[in-house]
Amino acid sequence: MTLARKGVWAISAAVVLALLVVFGLPVIASTQIVRDSVASQMSVWSGYRVRLDDAPDIRVWPAFRAVLHDVTLADWDPNDPRPVIEAERIEIDLSALAALRGDVVFTKMRLIRPLVRLRAGEDGYELPAPQGWGKLALSVETARALVSSAPASPDLQALPSDVFGTIEFVEGRLIVQHSEDHDDLITSITGQLDWPALNRQASLSANGIWHGENVKIAASSAQPLILLGGGSAPVEVSLQSAPANATYKGIASFAGDDFVDGQIELTAPSLNRLIEWTHALTFEGNRVGPVKLSGQVTGDRRRLKFENTAIGFNGSAGKGLLDVGLDGGQPTVAGTLAFDKLDLRALLNTFNPFSRTVMANGHTEPLSINGFDFDLRLSSTEATLGSVKLSSVAAAVKVKDGLASFDVSDAAAFGGNLQFGMRADRTGPDDVVELRMTGEQIQTGQLGAALGLERLVPHAQSSFSAILKGTGNDLETVLQSADGSFTATFGKGTVPGLDMTRFLTLSQEGDFFPLAALSEGSLAIDSAELRATISKGIAQIDRADAQSGPYAISLDGLVPIAGRGLALYGTLAQQAENETAAPSVPLMFFVGGSWSAPFITSFHAPAPQ
Repeated sequence: MTLARKGVWAISAAVVLALLVVFGLPVIASTQIVRDSVASQMSVWSGYRVRLDDAPDIRVWPAFRAVLHDVTLADWDPNDPRPVIEAERIEIDLSALAALRGDVVFTKMRLIRPLVRLRAGEDGYELPAPQGWGKLALSVETARALVSSAPASPDLQALPSDVFGTIEFVEGRLIVQHSEDHDDLITSITGQLDWPALNRQASLSANGIWHGENVKIAASSAQPLILLGGGSAPVEVSLQSAPANATYKGIASFAGDDFVDGQIELTAPSLNRLIEWTHALTFEGNRVGPVKLSGQVTGDRRRLKFENTAIGFNGSAGKGLLDVGLDGGQPTVAGTLAFDKLDLRALLNTFNPFSRTVMANGHTEPLSINGFDFDLRLSSTEATLGSVKLSSVAAAVKVKDGLASFDVSDAAAFGGNLQFGMRADRTGPDDVVELRMTGEQIQTGQLGAALGLERLVPHAQSSFSAILKGTGNDLETVLQSADGSFTATFGKGTVPGLDMTRFLTLSQEGDFFPLAALSEGSLAIDSAELRATISKGIAQIDRADAQSGPYAISLDGLVPIAGRGLALYGTLAQQAENETAAPSVPLMFFVGGSWSAPFITSFHAPAPQ
């Protein structure tokens, strides 16, 4: 036979073989493999009962593939098997050579619109346990035995090496099944799991909708089977979404209470939005954000410790230690953080005693209910509270068991030192709120300017103390019911908005006049003292004296705090040049109206008989 003739025969044989493969393989696979073995192999791998409502469709081009319709994986309850996973269609890529040998080897699986039913367990949501004879279950048990015999360094060479392949899923749903209904957990899930073999690295990438937000997640582990078997293995996880982005890289274990030891990073454009997204809660009042957190995290589901933590919110950046307790009824966040710059207003918006959460049903609850308890110690070289600038700040935040407090125990400001705090007790039938502020050697002119009070605030060094205690869940209600006290002493200085010469002139005219008529001048004072007792939201002036050159000024009366009204009686006496001589007959006056627009009327007291 010539060489040419041999070539022709070889080509003809190849063509015939190709035709046999193309046209014969579907018949062989359909009759010997798919109809009898695909469902069985799926059951062998998963450990669940597999039901196919329609006969598989065998396709050869462009890949050897079995297409299964209306597939259900159920548990093995003999009386009432319950579905665990359902899919409208499953496309399975098969090994053609294995099919010719009569074997079924999956290389790739694609689930179209799968539905996965989770059930609530003691440790959260979980899949119903498959039969122990499933390949995955047996492989996990093998890994668990290896971990048990050598927890620190299990024998990786002894792990099962079965080929697993790739699983794709399109437009899936993850639901929590109850007795008669269900809740959507994650919807529109699309992604894939790549796991070439059980003893090799696996990676997962997926996106879906959780709590109304589109979420993209990626995860990988160098030893996924060790991880599933309760051992420790390297893990990398990243999450991307509009409310937050997070990454974790380190060691993890799913045994017992779980365990993590690695580096974590979290960023969120708004703290409020993050809380609403993760806990279905919202804070009343101003929004807080953005938030950043990074550090080394170590712990388990009972307790997480964040070391070398860097945290930032609303432009504030600090470092320190955080301890998150997750054991028991109410999670707790405790720690110590040091800042270079700190926005106290952002902290107040989050932790002030009037903060309450709005539940999904519209009811409001105190901050700690269905949220976290807090015990934080904060310090900062510089801090701001609105337009007020402070330095060397020491502060504390506590929220626990119906008690909430925000305290600045020390702060340098306005030439002196300030202390202020807010506390709420919600353990009784009414919310009891205490407000406190003290100052030493404070330049009250600077304090007034920072608060936007240019007139009637003494420009002098002073010390003061204000304590209020009332009931209510907002500031206005607390002020209406408050009891407490106020004391202040002032050194030498001036009081803008009080013109003594103009006051005497208008008083001689014998008519009432607005306090604003005295605003062009200022009153020089040598000293002043003020004491008031507050009861049911009304301040009773116990003592209010000021010395201004030859004049002695005193006040008494009532000042409703919440109503912002005035009802004050005063006297103005001029000391004689000779200190031993009696003072002149005093001028008496009345101050009434509102804080924003008070008026004055004056008269001379009758001469003593």
